[in-house]
Amino acid sequence: MKNKHKIIVFDGVCNLCNASVNFVIKRDKNDVFRFATLQSDTGKELASKFSINPDETDSIILIDKDKCYIKSTAALHITKSLSGGYPLLFGFMIIPNFIRNWVYDYVAKNRYRWYGKKEYCMVPTKELENKFL
Repeated sequence: MKNKHKIIVFDGVCNLCNASVNFVIKRDKNDVFRFATLQSDTGKELASKFSINPDETDSIILIDKDKCYIKSTAALHITKSLSGGYPLLFGFMIIPNFIRNWVYDYVAKNRYRWYGKKEYCMVPTKELENKFL
């Protein structure tokens, strides 16, 4: 699947994940990103391509051409393409991966309890349909 856009694959029933996607959409001034839920056929296909089991992942996935990033590394790579001061957050890459991912995993493990869960994946508005795969 060739795509000029970076693709964010996320948990479509997670309220925190949906809020994060909306956050990115509002700050994606250069139309860099496209989105797919882990539950969608596209999300499953991309996860499979990069040997990620969607049933066992608590991670956001960023696909950038033929590279795949997960967890805190994905989140920090996403910030590089956002408007405003958010690209400065990429500086947190200097923190060792195991520390960044410990924090990421703690939040991911508790995300449904803290933020809730939807019964169904989000349905994009007409204005945003072209951003979802």
